[in-house]
Amino acid sequence: MNRILSIALAVGVVTLLAGAALAQMGGGPAGGGMGAGMMGGGMGPGMMGGGTMGGGMMGPGMMGGAAGQAGAGAQPAQITEEKAKELAQQYADTYLKGFTVEKVLPFTGMHGTMYSVELKGAEGQVRTFHINPWGNVMPFGGAQRRSG
Repeated sequence: MNRILSIALAVGVVTLLAGAALAQMGGGPAGGGMGAGMMGGGMGPGMMGGGTMGGGMMGPGMMGGAAGQAGAGAQPAQITEEKAKELAQQYADTYLKGFTVEKVLPFTGMHGTMYSVELKGAEGQVRTFHINPWGNVMPFGGAQRRSG
């Protein structure tokens, strides 16, 4: 009896997970899998197929539409080394009392120049942050001590 209940429970869990996966993809018995409105030919504006209102490959609800084409190439301005230093110090003042910026080292990231910033504490602790090209501060690793 326990074995039958275990098998029934396992089948029920698999069925539930499969149903959730199909619902996420828009398929299932009622949807018939991939149909119009997915990757097929029946896409409307706002999907990736470029419906009647589309501008090129994508409709106006996506980045390639009439509204999206004007802003597709526009990216936020990238920050300078001085701005990265200022942002790191603001972060330290808020979350790491007593830490000051020691070094700012630029490096090339996927979308532009990023910065690795070293902060030093009163007792010799060192913290490293990464700052992306748009000014997001990301703590990197835990507290460290320099030897020697």
